[in-house]
Amino acid sequence: MPRKARDIFVKTLDTLLPPRCAVSGEIIDEQGMLSSKAWAGLDFIADPFCRICGVPFEYTDGVEDQGAMMCMSCMEKPPLFRAARAVVMYNETSRNLILGFKHGDKTQLVPVFVQWLLRSGGEFLGEVDFIIPVPLHYLRLVKRRYNQAALLAHGLTKETQIKTLPMALKRVRSTPSQGHLSAKERHDNVKGAFTVGLKYHEMLKNKNVLLIDDVYTSGATIKECTKVLKKAGVNGVYVLTLARVGRAER
Repeated sequence: MPRKARDIFVKTLDTLLPPRCAVSGEIIDEQGMLSSKAWAGLDFIADPFCRICGVPFEYTDGVEDQGAMMCMSCMEKPPLFRAARAVVMYNETSRNLILGFKHGDKTQLVPVFVQWLLRSGGEFLGEVDFIIPVPLHYLRLVKRRYNQAALLAHGLTKETQIKTLPMALKRVRSTPSQGHLSAKERHDNVKGAFTVGLKYHEMLKNKNVLLIDDVYTSGATIKECTKVLKKAGVNGVYVLTLARVGRAER
């Protein structure tokens, strides 16, 4: 469709079916935008935060070099990944936003989310060779029809020209939802659930990758994916998510 005709079609459609905020349901100017009410409910992560896992600090009085701070968890048990960043804290507003994206077909949010990810994880972009989304098992993919992490990864590729490898990491075991599991149960649930395709081993050898997911909760999924990627020869794994909980157990 020619651009001018497409613009007319979109304007006509927006007049008949006005775009609405994915969180509040209020009418907005353009698809993918958020209402002022939704913005007010989002808790964007900013300095100071742990330079490894990205968890924000509440108190940093007396610390001179806040950019070099590490949380106690990362000092006691360093994660397998090099560093992780997230855009917002996981609260009621971000939860509703992400659930709408994952399960409600609100894929019009991708361009907005990608811009958020670029701001939060921009420091990683000069370090990585490939972008890899956390995969869904094929049964869940068929049911949902799209992998939300893959949509984000491809959106980042369009902005950065860093190649996405959507099939490099595979989920070989269908696992129950992690939603109501404890941290230990989450780790047990995803153990052995991922693998890297053999044809990607040579491509990934000694490379750095950016692992993309929607939410960093307990770190179980990220840890398992990082483990198999490094076993396949990946040099370093950086992690970027839309949201994260306040304190992930590892």
